[in-house]
Amino acid sequence: MKEGRALVIAIHATRRRITVFLVAVVNLVLIIGSLMYLIEGADPDTEFTSIPRSVYWAVVTMTTVGYGEIAPRTVLGQALAACVMILGYAIIIVPIGVFSAEVVAAQRAGLSPEVCPDCGSEGHDMDAVFCKYCGAEL
Repeated sequence: MKEGRALVIAIHATRRRITVFLVAVVNLVLIIGSLMYLIEGADPDTEFTSIPRSVYWAVVTMTTVGYGEIAPRTVLGQALAACVMILGYAIIIVPIGVFSAEVVAAQRAGLSPEVCPDCGSEGHDMDAVFCKYCGAEL
C-alpha cells in the first residue's frame, strides 16, 4: 500500500515537469521535421514530400531511435537523423529519471498527495489537518 501511495505522490509531483518536457519534445519534433523537409525536400525522388510527412519521420525516428519507413538520402539529412536518434535516447531517459527520483523521495518522506485548496501547496504530512504553508484546512 505504501508503494502505491508513493506512486500517486510521484505522479502528482512530476506532472508539471513532465508536461513541460512533452511540450518541448513536440516543439523539437516540429522543428526537426521542418528542417528535414528543407534538407531532403528539394529532391523530387525523396519521400519527404511535405512538412507533415517529415514531422512524422521525426516522431518515428525520435521515439524508436531509428529510421521508420522513410530514410534521408543526403549526407546532411543522415547527420541530422543521427542527432535525432541520439536525442531519442535522452528523451527516453530524462522522464524516467525525474519520475524515479520523485518515487524515491515520496517513499522516504511519507507525505500525503493532498493539495491545499487555498494555496495549492503539496507535501503535507499524512496526518495533517491544516496546510503547513498557509494554515488552511485540508
